[in-house]
Amino acid sequence: MSALGASPDRSDADAKLRGQAIFGADLSRTGMLWASLARSPAAAGKIRAIDPVPALRVDGVLEVVTAADVPDWRTGVIVSDTPMLAADYVAYEGEPVAIVVAESRAAAEAGARSVAMDIEPVEPVSTPEQALAPGARLVHPGWNRFAVAGGADIGRNGNVVAEVVHDPGDLDEAFATADLVVEGTYRTPRQYQAHLEPKMALATYSSGRFTIEVSHQYPFRVRDRVAQILGVAPSAVRVVGHHIGGGFGAKLDVSLEAFAALLAQRYRRPVRMQHTSLEERLAAPCRANAITAVRTAVRHDGTILATDVEIVSDSGAYANNGPALSSIPMFVFGSIYQVGTARIRTRNVYTNTAPTGAYRGVNGPWLVFANERHMDAIADALGRDRREFRLASLAQDGDLMRNGQPLDQVSILREAFDRVDDLSGWQDAGAGELRGVGQAAAIWLTNPMPGHATVKLNEDGTATVITSATENGSGAVATGLRQIAAEALGLATEHVTVTMPDTDATGYDAGSQGSRTTHVVGRAIADASAEVRSHVLDRASQMLEAAAEDLVISDGVVSVAGVPTASVTLGQVAQAATWTEGPIAAGASYVTPTPPHDPLCATGMLIKGWPTPTYHLHQAEVSVDPVTGHVTVDRYIVCQEVGRAIHPNAVIGQIQGGVAQGLGFALSERVDLDHGRYVQRTFKQHGLPLAADVPRVEAIVMEHADPAGPFGAKGAAEPPVVPVAAAIANAVADAIGAPIDSLPIRPEDVLDALERTQ
Repeated sequence: MSALGASPDRSDADAKLRGQAIFGADLSRTGMLWASLARSPAAAGKIRAIDPVPALRVDGVLEVVTAADVPDWRTGVIVSDTPMLAADYVAYEGEPVAIVVAESRAAAEAGARSVAMDIEPVEPVSTPEQALAPGARLVHPGWNRFAVAGGADIGRNGNVVAEVVHDPGDLDEAFATADLVVEGTYRTPRQYQAHLEPKMALATYSSGRFTIEVSHQYPFRVRDRVAQILGVAPSAVRVVGHHIGGGFGAKLDVSLEAFAALLAQRYRRPVRMQHTSLEERLAAPCRANAITAVRTAVRHDGTILATDVEIVSDSGAYANNGPALSSIPMFVFGSIYQVGTARIRTRNVYTNTAPTGAYRGVNGPWLVFANERHMDAIADALGRDRREFRLASLAQDGDLMRNGQPLDQVSILREAFDRVDDLSGWQDAGAGELRGVGQAAAIWLTNPMPGHATVKLNEDGTATVITSATENGSGAVATGLRQIAAEALGLATEHVTVTMPDTDATGYDAGSQGSRTTHVVGRAIADASAEVRSHVLDRASQMLEAAAEDLVISDGVVSVAGVPTASVTLGQVAQAATWTEGPIAAGASYVTPTPPHDPLCATGMLIKGWPTPTYHLHQAEVSVDPVTGHVTVDRYIVCQEVGRAIHPNAVIGQIQGGVAQGLGFALSERVDLDHGRYVQRTFKQHGLPLAADVPRVEAIVMEHADPAGPFGAKGAAEPPVVPVAAAIANAVADAIGAPIDSLPIRPEDVLDALERTQ
């Protein structure tokens, strides 16, 4: 029986259901100290003095560490702009200015609240518009002294962290000859990841090495960033992973780990840190807020001659991942639709707000929102049916994306339109007063980067996979990786175990991000398992006195084809090998090749290609209450291409979860800023969708095997969130007969739009 296409139980299910799984928030060590950060209450200001005395009066507080006591260089993922502790200037509310060390968590947190700060307020640069205004105050006057990884030219200038420009230079003629020009400006807010387990770190120091225990999506990044911050070799840092209570991108970079490591070295005792719920919000690397302006030249027959896109996204006070994410618009605009020529300019800017970062789908949801709202706007301007216009504008296999990368399977989208129409006919969907239907299509990548795994056959006939791939809740490790190894080795899935991450014990892995685990680490496991299988067949052929090519492996037994009585178990093979030539084990690595592309297609571009693309179509049906403006999602359909569904139930679960997060982004979640400071500070204010707000998601899973993937698998977990806001907004606009070009779609906005139509 094949292990693929089944939906076995997760390996972590029993422990999690019984409350026995050890999360980072559960960790404790004998003799452990606690530490907490004192954070700036101001969004911008000059530090005149930090007074530790009130904190030192708190019973149990041992020390208050300030900028004078920590490394004074700046570090960062791409731009080295971030100090460990602010020394003379704070750039956002919540920026760390001191560390309080204590014998208990309560004392550490009380001490952090007691640190006296004399900060001279400075009017914050609160919005991207303010950051780009003529004569705007520089968030970082010394920006040109910040080093960039690899010395890359990312277009920095003043408050502009990074700029990516693709300009073929032929737009003016296209716009001059157009029959009409359609313009739109699309505004989207931040979105908070809202994971339940707070960020934490537990560090120890011994024999010149740091050990850091975490609940983290990317242990090797923790290793490398802690080494960067403390100025030590990466090999001096060991990171051990535990169960993760949610992350959605928020746990992809360091937060508390370097502070805990520094203090562990200082005190030679274990040091534990953990965010409070308020700190989680103040320091959350939210999805970036952005403004996307699109202008399109169109002929009366619907031919798009040119598209001009201008994007400004908010990096917050530090660069974080913003320079890399600024490349993504190149793969959203002018990809799945034929848009003639296109000019795309993206600027990522500093503001005096908390740094933004990765959230499931990164900036895809707001880019697709702008792109798909604009497709509806063009169709409306032409008097065309919105579905028919999309189909007429779809790219063809072999067409090139803006980076010169060929689209090999974009025709999958035509299949998606047909399959959604078969389930819910477009013409009848959303019929009725104040009811509407919307569609949104998207292409999304399967994140590449290195993955490694070692597969060993145990002497009892089971297998162990040793990898630092992290189980972030999707089931990629708890089910998918086990199934891939089981299929390759002829085992039942329950006979495969995957270890927890440990950077000392495994090869490099780039973490749980961008749906990469099943595709990349799964490929490494498939390759390693193939080598293990070869060893098994060689050894078994000697034991059975048969040619290796005549042997089959099934259900943990190696037998001669057609002669099932001539057999040995995998355990017998493993034992025989162990005591003759050594244990049977193999390791393999995989990195997704960069697709063919034009390296000179744009300036400032860090992400060059769009590897292992998947294709998606969402359709939403909504109704609008004319009295309250409340939007109800009546029906939601997803057609998603995944390559091969290793664990179908897990794929459908990820689709449902992604849609739920997308609904929150579209309709209810609030992450507002007032002079640089977050307004919403509790879940009660946040507006997360509840179970009653989320409809049953009807999922159509399309399988088009990818030759490079393990048994054909591509990524599946990240992209379901990407088209949701666009589909919902298009449906609401259809229902009320007025454009919806900003998120979230609040009831008052709906009522205002309805009033304008009367």
